[in-house]
Amino acid sequence: MISSIVILFLLVAGVIAYTHLPHFGSLPKGERLNRVHRSSGYRDGRFQNMHPAPQLTASFRKAFFQSSSEHRRPEHKIPAIKTDFAALNPQENLLIWFGHSSYYMQINGTRFLIDPVFSHAASPVPFFNTAFAGTDLYRAEDMPAIDCLIITHDHWDHLDYSTVKALKSRIGKVICPLGVGEHLERWHFNTSDIIEMDWGEQTTPFAGFEMYCLPARHFSGRGFKSGQSLWASFLLKSEQLTVFIGGDSGYDTHFATIGKRFGAIDLALLENGQYNEAWKYIHMQPHETLQAAEDLYAKKLIPIHNSKFSLSRHSWDEPLQRICEEYDKKGAQLQLLTPKIGEIVFLKDTVQTFDRWWQTL
Repeated sequence: MISSIVILFLLVAGVIAYTHLPHFGSLPKGERLNRVHRSSGYRDGRFQNMHPAPQLTASFRKAFFQSSSEHRRPEHKIPAIKTDFAALNPQENLLIWFGHSSYYMQINGTRFLIDPVFSHAASPVPFFNTAFAGTDLYRAEDMPAIDCLIITHDHWDHLDYSTVKALKSRIGKVICPLGVGEHLERWHFNTSDIIEMDWGEQTTPFAGFEMYCLPARHFSGRGFKSGQSLWASFLLKSEQLTVFIGGDSGYDTHFATIGKRFGAIDLALLENGQYNEAWKYIHMQPHETLQAAEDLYAKKLIPIHNSKFSLSRHSWDEPLQRICEEYDKKGAQLQLLTPKIGEIVFLKDTVQTFDRWWQTL
């Protein structure tokens, strides 16, 4: 009995000690915590969504434990293209997707990197939530100098300690939701380089660009305490292009509100993957992703949050297959773009097409 208690105590102590390692980041404190407390979205000790969004529904047991695909991971390597960033025309408006929710954009000569995760695992431990074969083609050292790193929220599959630490010396500014800057400061980013934003705020990070921090329907947290930093979507607006950076979000009225406010959006990057009926309020189903793009009046849609990690029970290729079926059935007016990992998307090109590459595996 005493031995069991000692073992349990040591196990709990070990877990607590582990969660204090640097890659877990830090909770807001000082003036940042004061700013968090002043936010209209912070109530009852945590950030809240615009509308109630329970992380798990009453159907959790049925939806999660009783429904699981045998093909959650691909049997073969995911096809990917290794693009040479040094060979890119710096003035070309383009995007390169790295799988899941990580991508690079060049707009008007300015380089943006969004939610980069170049580690083999998107989790606190290296053996859990590992990348599919073929999807970890890119490393931090492959990236050019980045003018602006954009982080949508602090979950492990969007904010990766090893990746951002390796990139730190090549990053100019960081734009992130309120509270996330505490992680970055612990990782030795300069406070003066971090722009933290609350929903509804606007900034001009560079001449010719406007950035708007907008709502999402999700949650946050890297340890035991959730909701202490904000989650967000962003709208990046320049004279030539308007891009909606969706982050993670369940479907809600905020998409239509954003669409009505900003009018036509040239490109929307919206989550499409890792969904389940058990957490339907914080992740969209494929038909909702397509509807959200239409709510935004998006001219083009790239469905992301798929094809690299398995965080749900559906087959690895179901998100792309389902959204294409919905798109074909609905006859949507927008363009649905499905690039391979590493394939260049030319943002001003209105005729570029992409294969439904997952159907060949």
